[in-house]
Amino acid sequence: MISLDTFLATPWLLYTAVIFFSLCIGSFLNVVILRLPKMMQQDWRCQCEEFLELSDDQRKNDEPITLSKPASTCPSCGHSIRAWENIPVISYLVLGGKCASCKTGISPRYPIIEAITALFSVVTILVMGPTEAALWSLLLVWVLIALTVIDFDTQLLPDSMTLPLMWLGLILNYFGVLTDFNSAFWG
Repeated sequence: MISLDTFLATPWLLYTAVIFFSLCIGSFLNVVILRLPKMMQQDWRCQCEEFLELSDDQRKNDEPITLSKPASTCPSCGHSIRAWENIPVISYLVLGGKCASCKTGISPRYPIIEAITALFSVVTILVMGPTEAALWSLLLVWVLIALTVIDFDTQLLPDSMTLPLMWLGLILNYFGVLTDFNSAFWG
Protein backbone atom coordinates (compact mmCIF):
# COMPACT_ATOMS: atom_id res chain seq x y z
CA MET A 1 0.00 0.00 0.00
CA ILE A 2 1.23 3.51 -0.85
CA SER A 3 2.02 5.68 2.16
CA LEU A 4 0.73 9.22 2.41
CA ASP A 5 4.26 10.61 2.18
CA THR A 6 4.92 8.72 -1.07
CA PHE A 7 1.58 9.89 -2.44
CA LEU A 8 2.33 13.53 -1.61
CA ALA A 9 5.90 13.29 -2.93
CA THR A 10 4.75 11.90 -6.29
CA PRO A 11 3.06 14.80 -8.10
CA TRP A 12 1.66 12.78 -11.03
CA LEU A 13 0.00 10.38 -8.57
CA LEU A 14 -1.39 13.23 -6.49
CA TYR A 15 -2.82 15.11 -9.48
CA THR A 16 -4.22 11.94 -11.03
CA ALA A 17 -6.04 11.18 -7.78
CA VAL A 18 -7.29 14.78 -7.57
CA ILE A 19 -8.60 14.58 -11.14
CA PHE A 20 -10.47 11.30 -10.66
CA PHE A 21 -11.86 12.26 -7.26
CA SER A 22 -12.98 15.70 -8.42
CA LEU A 23 -14.64 14.23 -11.53
CA CYS A 24 -16.79 12.18 -9.15
CA ILE A 25 -17.46 15.29 -7.07
CA GLY A 26 -18.46 17.08 -10.29
CA SER A 27 -20.92 14.29 -11.04
CA PHE A 28 -22.43 14.75 -7.57
CA LEU A 29 -22.53 18.53 -8.11
CA ASN A 30 -24.65 17.90 -11.22
CA VAL A 31 -27.18 16.13 -8.97
CA VAL A 32 -27.12 19.01 -6.47
CA ILE A 33 -27.52 21.59 -9.24
CA LEU A 34 -30.49 19.75 -10.73
CA ARG A 35 -32.29 18.62 -7.60
CA LEU A 36 -31.72 21.25 -4.92
CA PRO A 37 -33.88 23.92 -6.62
CA LYS A 38 -36.60 21.30 -7.16
CA MET A 39 -36.37 20.31 -3.50
CA MET A 40 -36.69 23.97 -2.51
CA GLN A 41 -39.74 24.47 -4.75
CA GLN A 42 -41.36 21.34 -3.35
CA ASP A 43 -40.74 22.58 0.19
CA TRP A 44 -42.10 26.06 -0.60
CA ARG A 45 -45.24 24.55 -2.15
CA CYS A 46 -45.82 22.42 0.96
CA GLN A 47 -45.38 25.46 3.19
CA CYS A 48 -47.86 27.45 1.08
CA GLU A 49 -50.38 24.61 1.21
CA GLU A 50 -50.03 24.47 5.00
CA PHE A 51 -50.34 28.25 5.29
CA LEU A 52 -53.50 28.20 3.12
CA GLU A 53 -54.81 25.32 5.24
CA LEU A 54 -55.66 23.27 2.17
CA SER A 55 -57.33 19.93 2.74
CA ASP A 56 -55.40 16.76 1.89
CA ASP A 57 -57.35 16.26 -1.36
CA GLN A 58 -56.40 19.79 -2.50
CA ARG A 59 -52.68 19.29 -1.84
CA LYS A 60 -50.27 18.13 -4.49
CA ASN A 61 -48.82 14.82 -3.34
CA ASP A 62 -45.63 14.39 -5.32
CA GLU A 63 -42.97 11.88 -4.40
CA PRO A 64 -40.45 13.74 -2.21
CA ILE A 65 -37.24 14.66 -4.03
CA THR A 66 -33.91 14.26 -2.24
CA LEU A 67 -30.32 14.21 -3.42
CA SER A 68 -30.42 10.40 -3.36
CA LYS A 69 -33.98 9.64 -4.49
CA PRO A 70 -35.44 9.06 -6.97
CA ALA A 71 -32.74 7.23 -8.92
CA SER A 72 -31.33 9.03 -11.95
CA THR A 73 -33.26 8.46 -15.17
CA CYS A 74 -33.37 9.74 -18.71
CA PRO A 75 -35.77 12.72 -18.80
CA SER A 76 -37.07 11.62 -22.20
CA CYS A 77 -37.77 7.89 -21.80
CA GLY A 78 -37.40 7.25 -18.07
CA HIS A 79 -34.56 4.75 -18.60
CA SER A 80 -32.79 4.07 -15.27
CA ILE A 81 -29.20 5.13 -15.57
CA ARG A 82 -26.92 2.19 -14.78
CA ALA A 83 -23.60 2.54 -12.98
CA TRP A 84 -21.50 2.18 -16.14
CA GLU A 85 -23.60 4.92 -17.79
CA ASN A 86 -22.79 7.28 -14.93
CA ILE A 87 -18.98 7.39 -15.04
CA PRO A 88 -17.99 11.07 -15.16
CA VAL A 89 -17.10 12.34 -18.67
CA ILE A 90 -16.18 8.85 -19.94
CA SER A 91 -19.77 7.55 -20.10
CA TYR A 92 -20.83 10.67 -21.99
CA LEU A 93 -18.11 10.08 -24.57
CA VAL A 94 -18.75 6.32 -24.83
CA LEU A 95 -22.50 6.88 -25.27
CA GLY A 96 -21.85 9.59 -27.84
CA GLY A 97 -23.76 12.11 -25.73
CA LYS A 98 -26.99 10.13 -26.08
CA CYS A 99 -29.23 8.07 -23.81
CA ALA A 100 -28.33 4.37 -23.99
CA SER A 101 -32.01 3.49 -24.43
CA CYS A 102 -33.81 6.11 -26.53
CA LYS A 103 -30.75 7.81 -28.11
CA THR A 104 -32.02 11.27 -27.13
CA GLY A 105 -29.17 13.74 -26.73
CA ILE A 106 -27.77 14.35 -23.24
CA SER A 107 -26.87 17.92 -22.37
CA PRO A 108 -23.11 18.54 -22.68
CA ARG A 109 -23.44 20.58 -19.51
CA TYR A 110 -23.00 17.43 -17.38
CA PRO A 111 -19.49 16.52 -18.56
CA ILE A 112 -18.56 20.23 -18.74
CA ILE A 113 -19.36 20.70 -15.04
CA GLU A 114 -17.45 17.50 -14.21
CA ALA A 115 -14.43 18.66 -16.23
CA ILE A 116 -14.53 22.19 -14.77
CA THR A 117 -14.66 20.72 -11.28
CA ALA A 118 -11.56 18.62 -12.05
CA LEU A 119 -9.76 21.57 -13.64
CA PHE A 120 -10.50 23.96 -10.76
CA SER A 121 -9.49 21.28 -8.25
CA VAL A 122 -6.13 20.71 -9.91
CA VAL A 123 -5.50 24.46 -10.10
CA THR A 124 -6.38 24.80 -6.41
CA ILE A 125 -3.88 22.10 -5.43
CA LEU A 126 -1.26 23.59 -7.79
CA VAL A 127 -1.63 27.04 -6.23
CA MET A 128 -1.93 26.00 -2.58
CA GLY A 129 0.08 22.78 -2.60
CA PRO A 130 -1.00 19.60 -0.84
CA THR A 131 -1.97 21.25 2.44
CA GLU A 132 -4.88 21.23 4.84
CA ALA A 133 -5.82 24.71 3.60
CA ALA A 134 -6.02 23.30 0.07
CA LEU A 135 -8.55 20.69 1.22
CA TRP A 136 -10.73 23.40 2.73
CA SER A 137 -10.29 25.46 -0.42
CA LEU A 138 -11.43 22.51 -2.54
CA LEU A 139 -14.63 22.34 -0.51
CA LEU A 140 -15.14 26.06 -1.11
CA VAL A 141 -14.46 25.69 -4.85
CA TRP A 142 -16.88 22.79 -5.20
CA VAL A 143 -19.71 24.59 -3.39
CA LEU A 144 -19.08 27.74 -5.42
CA ILE A 145 -19.33 25.75 -8.67
CA ALA A 146 -22.72 24.41 -7.62
CA LEU A 147 -23.89 27.84 -6.43
CA THR A 148 -22.77 29.48 -9.67
CA VAL A 149 -24.76 27.12 -11.87
CA ILE A 150 -27.83 27.14 -9.58
CA ASP A 151 -27.73 30.94 -9.61
CA PHE A 152 -27.37 30.97 -13.40
CA ASP A 153 -30.38 28.64 -13.79
CA THR A 154 -32.74 29.98 -11.13
CA GLN A 155 -31.31 33.26 -9.75
CA LEU A 156 -31.41 31.56 -6.33
CA LEU A 157 -28.60 31.06 -3.84
CA PRO A 158 -29.85 28.34 -1.47
CA ASP A 159 -29.44 29.13 2.22
CA SER A 160 -28.71 25.44 2.79
CA MET A 161 -25.41 26.03 0.98
CA THR A 162 -24.56 29.69 1.59
CA LEU A 163 -25.09 29.83 5.36
CA PRO A 164 -22.97 26.77 6.25
CA LEU A 165 -20.30 28.07 3.87
CA MET A 166 -20.29 31.45 5.61
CA TRP A 167 -19.95 29.90 9.07
CA LEU A 168 -17.30 27.45 7.90
CA GLY A 169 -15.31 30.33 6.41
CA LEU A 170 -15.54 32.35 9.62
CA ILE A 171 -14.59 29.40 11.83
CA LEU A 172 -11.68 28.33 9.62
CA ASN A 173 -10.33 31.84 9.38
CA TYR A 174 -10.69 32.40 13.11
CA PHE A 175 -7.78 29.94 13.20
CA GLY A 176 -6.05 31.65 10.24
CA VAL A 177 -6.44 28.75 7.80
CA LEU A 178 -6.95 30.85 4.64
CA THR A 179 -6.72 34.47 5.83
CA ASP A 180 -6.87 36.44 9.06
CA PHE A 181 -10.16 36.64 10.92
CA ASN A 182 -10.69 40.39 10.40
CA SER A 183 -10.46 39.98 6.62
CA ALA A 184 -12.88 37.05 6.71
CA PHE A 185 -15.33 38.78 9.02
CA TRP A 186 -15.46 42.10 7.19
CA GLY A 187 -15.27 40.46 3.77
